[in-house]
Amino acid sequence: MSGFTGGQKLTLPGWTHAYSGKVRDLYVPAGESLESTPRVLVVASDRVSAFDHVLEPGIPGKGELLTTLSLWWFDQLGVPNHLRAGEIPAEVQGKAMLVANLDMFPVECVVRGYLSGSGYLEYLEHQSVCGIPLPAGLKDGDKLPEPIYTPAWKAPFGEHDENITFERTVELIGLEDATALRDLSLQIFTQASELAAAKGIILADTKFEFGRDRETGVITLADEVLTSDSSRYWDAAAYAAGATPAEKMTSFDKQIVRNWLSANWDKTGTPPVLPEEIVQRTADRYRELIRRMLG
Repeated sequence: MSGFTGGQKLTLPGWTHAYSGKVRDLYVPAGESLESTPRVLVVASDRVSAFDHVLEPGIPGKGELLTTLSLWWFDQLGVPNHLRAGEIPAEVQGKAMLVANLDMFPVECVVRGYLSGSGYLEYLEHQSVCGIPLPAGLKDGDKLPEPIYTPAWKAPFGEHDENITFERTVELIGLEDATALRDLSLQIFTQASELAAAKGIILADTKFEFGRDRETGVITLADEVLTSDSSRYWDAAAYAAGATPAEKMTSFDKQIVRNWLSANWDKTGTPPVLPEEIVQRTADRYRELIRRMLG
């Protein structure tokens, strides 16, 4: 398994670094392998990624913020998840989760309640997203008639994830599992949207990842969940009052980073270094989301 070679390899007594993704680093108990161990320590770093690139510098405190939000959501949702009881090393307290080692599905389960991002670009070209036809005349940031499930194939590290149809998901993992992932994703999105709305926040879209529990066979919610990195969150009051997409989509996520990159980089070669102002604004919005969601 290849991963992000720039991952920070911490020295954690009793644990061995096994893998680094764009944002998270995985550790296994000393003497065990990532393929066979029943438990994995997932450490969220301060790295930030956009357009399939890891950017410099990171967002200070981001790992702890993402972990705090994931743990809160896992507690709210009431569906089987990958968290497991056990001691977290002191060196990574607050930014690590001890989780079951699942057999992961090769699908990102994206749910969209609003039209934005890559979905909007696809809509402009085809008037559909992932094969789902949508009404004519929708604008960037518009609410959809109902949430839609728009899965993506999880590409190997360094390659671009690919939006796919539900039918393609069936080809990849079978009808029963594909249907279960779709239904679970829509159920969780609806529940989370209602919880966010009560806090004055719009959950525009998000992505979930699932795996099968090796001991029970149960489909289990995994990875991060409903964080500022995996979701688009907007301020409901700003959305209601905004006259333009930029005003309506006042975000609590890393859209600030995406917007700056889109304006300052042609997406070829190495991305530019993020200005301090962009880093600080993003960190402030992450913290504001935590404050409003958790109270």
